[in-house]
Amino acid sequence: MTVLVNLIVTLGMLYVVPAGLRLIDPAGLRRAARLWPLAAAPGALCLWLPRGTAATALAALYAAATLALAARAPARLLRTRATGNPLAPPEVAVLTALLSPSVAGTALVAERAGYRLFGFDLDILALTVPHFHFAGFTAALVAGLVCRGVGARAASGPARWAAYSVPAGTLLVLLGYFVDDWAELVGAVVLTGGMWAVALLTWREIRPGARDRATGALLATSAAVLVATMLLALWWALGEATGVVHPTLTWMAATHGLGNALGFALCSVLAWRRLAADRMETLP
Repeated sequence: MTVLVNLIVTLGMLYVVPAGLRLIDPAGLRRAARLWPLAAAPGALCLWLPRGTAATALAALYAAATLALAARAPARLLRTRATGNPLAPPEVAVLTALLSPSVAGTALVAERAGYRLFGFDLDILALTVPHFHFAGFTAALVAGLVCRGVGARAASGPARWAAYSVPAGTLLVLLGYFVDDWAELVGAVVLTGGMWAVALLTWREIRPGARDRATGALLATSAAVLVATMLLALWWALGEATGVVHPTLTWMAATHGLGNALGFALCSVLAWRRLAADRMETLP
């Protein structure tokens, strides 16, 4: 499981996050996106080292970059408030995306140091890293892009639900770590509902507007994969809460984790970069 998780995390660090930053704000985050792989390289390297001082130091360098990114969230929120405009659903998703890598970075430092942060097992801390790169950063980002992309056609219904429930579900899952398995199940239900709304809107509203087959295929793949991977997430969370037979963490990494990383996150980011190039649309 370790090798697979490390490969998934490396993909998130080195490509998905900087590509996502360009989708959030290609002008304001251009420098951060360009420099991100340099900051992420120590984080990716530390995954392949044994736990200890060297791995912890490299992880801390990456965590510092994630905290610097998170610091942009309150500044962005203040700018939005200063305009007097209400906080739009896509903006909620953007703020969540900016904050999520810092959770991953903090967990990475603790795991590489062999420190059971808040009493969590090291395996849980290790899995928190990909979770908040993909279920946190990428899922929130794509939910915001979808909400913006459908515009007035669905902004009052499923799109708003997606843009609010993906961040809310991510937060509830995180809180569930500290409460109990039932609270985590609630978070999984909310997050799954939001992700299925993203899948539905991607398939029904965004995919038909793709200007070429490659973009359409990427969007279709991301939508289809979400249906299966989030069903697995529900199954696992239900099993943890009730004792029902459910997949092991290793099996979840090989199915839910790999599917979300490649089938959803990578395909979505590639598709939205192609759409942005065509339409010159960005998040607010």
